[in-house]
Amino acid sequence: MPRARHPFPLRWNDNDQYGHVNNTVYYEAMDTAVNAWMIARGGLDPAGDVIGLCVASSCEFRASASYPEELAVAIGVEKVGRTSLSWDLHILRAEAAGAAAGADGADGAEPADPIAVGRFTHVFVDAATRRPVPVPDLLRTAVAALTD
Repeated sequence: MPRARHPFPLRWNDNDQYGHVNNTVYYEAMDTAVNAWMIARGGLDPAGDVIGLCVASSCEFRASASYPEELAVAIGVEKVGRTSLSWDLHILRAEAAGAAAGADGADGAEPADPIAVGRFTHVFVDAATRRPVPVPDLLRTAVAALTD
């Protein structure tokens, strides 16, 4: 599956009392990566008429990381529905992400060992009514690059 890459440099305060990145930080990184990608590549305007609301998320933690490591979020698409997108997200050590990524930050290769694997599902809604609407056409077109 082709994946886009989003950098995830750790900060001093990302470590918890056990000396590794706290689980909530992984969720923040995945949420930021997906939203940054939708805004930059999919034309989503957070102040526009259509917004994406996260209705489900999960994360499986496979290995720990700690500051000052640099990580990356590899963004893939699990499913495209009429009004929703489900994302398949891998947290990678930066050197693994850099070795697999092409010049544009996307590639076709699966990284060997993600340190965390997450899933987010966004439902797209009318910003005023909060009623579901179809995934915007520009975003649907951009997502096609991550599903080929």
